Amino acid sequence: MRPPFTFVSARQSLGFGVVALCAGFAGQAFASGFIDDTTAKVESRTVYFNRDFRDGHTASDQGASKRDEAAQGFILNLQSGYTEGTVGVGVDALGMLGLKLDSSADSSNSGLLPSSGNNPRGSEDQYAKLGLTAKVRVSDSVLKYGALLPDVPLLKYNDGRLLPTMFNGALLTSKELKDLTFLAARLDKYTARDSTDAQDIRVHCKNKRYACNITADHFDMYGLDYKINERLTAQYHYAELEDIYRQHFLGLLASQPLAEGVLKADLRLLKSADSGAARAGSIDNRALSGMLAYAVSGHTFSAGWQRMNGDNSMPYLDGSNPYLVNYVQVNDFAAAQERSWQLRYDYDFKAVGLNGLTFLTRYVNGDHIKVPGSDQEGKEWERDSELKYVVQGGTFKDVSLRLRNATYRTNYEQFARDVDETRLIVSYNFSVL
Repeated sequence: MRPPFTFVSARQSLGFGVVALCAGFAGQAFASGFIDDTTAKVESRTVYFNRDFRDGHTASDQGASKRDEAAQGFILNLQSGYTEGTVGVGVDALGMLGLKLDSSADSSNSGLLPSSGNNPRGSEDQYAKLGLTAKVRVSDSVLKYGALLPDVPLLKYNDGRLLPTMFNGALLTSKELKDLTFLAARLDKYTARDSTDAQDIRVHCKNKRYACNITADHFDMYGLDYKINERLTAQYHYAELEDIYRQHFLGLLASQPLAEGVLKADLRLLKSADSGAARAGSIDNRALSGMLAYAVSGHTFSAGWQRMNGDNSMPYLDGSNPYLVNYVQVNDFAAAQERSWQLRYDYDFKAVGLNGLTFLTRYVNGDHIKVPGSDQEGKEWERDSELKYVVQGGTFKDVSLRLRNATYRTNYEQFARDVDETRLIVSYNFSVL
């Protein structure tokens, strides 16, 4: 890993990069829209992360017994408008800075900050990353090239720590036909959430399901979302990680008023297989998951079900979140042949006059796991809770405070570890343009 950028160099790089790109559009840059529609927002994010491995292992066997760090992050999101004319041109920029608040060598590597594993001071004191994106708009179609934060079924960027994962490549989004959204993308690099380096895109190797560090030249993705009516949306997406895996996705989102509340359904089917040279080995997985929820008077009651079929777990890109209803705070419940179910309860205290305060709790249980090299049936469960408050007025208006807690247990310790986890997140978004 290259040494992290300093704060000054990251800020200078951001300024010089934006100026250089804007210079290319000098003849049009001051056209109405390019400047007038430009926005710049900054998120300040303070995170305390504590993960306690409850299995009794130490650094001499499976690694440190805990991860315990605190860090301060800043995320600048600059988005220009478009130049006038049939073809509109613009530029976006993402600037990110992470600062260590507390860390030690025996409890680092939490994912908040870069960590080499042998730093006597724990994680790095600071790190920064910069992403620039050129964009072109024609009618209702937009083509972007550069740094991207994709949030679609087969590629949802990870934002579970201090700074999000950035992907690099081209993304076309088109809404030329009424109620139909089409997308196509080719990505080739990513910068992990706790890194400054752009790396070759690769398959995620959670719990050694697939060989780690198996990279690919590119990742291709296509998708169609069709809004059938106000209450029903159908989705089809396809993706392929070159010579590693290919994946089909079918989804259905529905909502229906029922009595005093609203009933919602979310159904997802993913079919994955190895592709080309199958460099990560044989891949055979069919993942079916669904969530049914009923919301009424501030309460939301939900039930989820998820089933893995085939010889392998569901593959997905490193640095991304799998699009599964039972992907929760710690675990994804996507091991080979796993069956899992979820019960969840949400409450918005606005219903009793406490604006800005929300609460959720959920429990997920998985079994029937095919454990590599063992005849034992793998089992696991996770219990999560979250309390969030957004300040409604005064000096600290819009400051968000989130307390998240998770307990995870498993019986196949050779691949996973028991966890007790607490996260405290304080964030504030403000506009600078």
